[in-house]
Amino acid sequence: MQKNNDFTSGRILGPLIRFMVPVFLAMLLQAMYGAVDLMIVGQFAQSLDVSAVSTGSQMMMTITNLVTSFAMGTTILLGQRIGEGRGREGGSVVGASICLFGAIALVLTALVPLLSRPLGSLMHAPREAFDATAAYIRICGLGSVFIIAYNLIGSIFRGIGDSKTPLMTVLIACACNIAGDLLMVAVFGLGAEGAAIATVLAQAVSVVISLVVLRKRALPFQLEKSHIRFDGAVIRSVTSLGLPIALQDLLVGVSFLVLLAIVNNLGLIPSAGVGVAERVCGFIMLIPSAFMQAMAAFVAQNIGAGKYERAKKALLYAIGVSALLAAAMFALSFWRGDLLAGIFSKDDAVILSAADYLKAYAIDCLLTCFLFCFIGFFNGLGMTRFVMLQGIVGAFLVRIPVAFLMSREVPVSMFHIGLATPCSTVLQVALCLICFRAANKNHRGEIGG
Repeated sequence: MQKNNDFTSGRILGPLIRFMVPVFLAMLLQAMYGAVDLMIVGQFAQSLDVSAVSTGSQMMMTITNLVTSFAMGTTILLGQRIGEGRGREGGSVVGASICLFGAIALVLTALVPLLSRPLGSLMHAPREAFDATAAYIRICGLGSVFIIAYNLIGSIFRGIGDSKTPLMTVLIACACNIAGDLLMVAVFGLGAEGAAIATVLAQAVSVVISLVVLRKRALPFQLEKSHIRFDGAVIRSVTSLGLPIALQDLLVGVSFLVLLAIVNNLGLIPSAGVGVAERVCGFIMLIPSAFMQAMAAFVAQNIGAGKYERAKKALLYAIGVSALLAAAMFALSFWRGDLLAGIFSKDDAVILSAADYLKAYAIDCLLTCFLFCFIGFFNGLGMTRFVMLQGIVGAFLVRIPVAFLMSREVPVSMFHIGLATPCSTVLQVALCLICFRAANKNHRGEIGG
């Protein structure tokens, strides 16, 4: 049986890295869902299908990130209960979370397909790719229940200190998605619709496997039928922790959707180029994102145990390792962006547009190694409202205005539009440093573990 991790004693860096690596690999494979769609569509379909998948998957990614962020409330609450020595209360946390996220799943499964065309219009999908974009969103929307179920189960595993089981299940599902894409797109020629069908089926496989594993796992709590109910106190706790994170990710995601809509107005090639670049960026940002999730679980347990200094040391270790890896990502993205973009498209014009945009994201790599570790730290502390605030400020006071102003240049530079993202990150890091200093003052005098 997989051993659950106790992060409140012993070494810091080794356990943190061992926990982070499976999180990173699971996120890498999960990112492969949309990436494989775009890669195979780029090789076996038309540019309009590339635009449809890039725009549609960006919309679905926004929804998925919203659910993942909300589920962080379950991860943090479980981690805090375990750190406090109250792990047996986990059954109530999990049972209430099942009811809460089940209701959300039903709503999204009904609404997203109905709103697929309005969402395509909202994204300013190019006229040539509009129908394909709406079809991609509609089909993926019908699979919302699987997206939500997978992310909730993953949050439960991470909350008990297990990052390896989600990796195993998503590995199998990713293999199914690759096979499905090849069949639907390369063999049957279904383009964007085929890519969406393969994605939904892969998510369904992942959920089934995760449920089977969860039933066989030895958990630090009992999960009984009586626990699966709308427990008001637990739902309020999960919501108070998860909702600010979710709102922050939603609004940040909306800012990126607005940025994509701005670019979509420039034509099919810029639209496809930014879609390809955003897909590459999804991979570039996986390492800091993995540290963010690992930090939240690590810090939550230590805060539950009253060990703030130990949590702070973990933050410094995470930033150091993440910064080293970020330097490598910067070099690759800035100087060989065309090589990375060529993985997802065979159109030279699209590749050049994506490579130009990626140079700006390369700069952002050097900043997010700090930002994402700080966000994970503050989430673990339960300071999720601050996390929401800094994300909103960066997105709407910097990223969108800068992107809009740069899009008015003549001639338009994709690099300049892309600079909107690192500009917002600079402000967000500054806010995190101010908040970190305040947190240190509040916890001064505590004894580290």
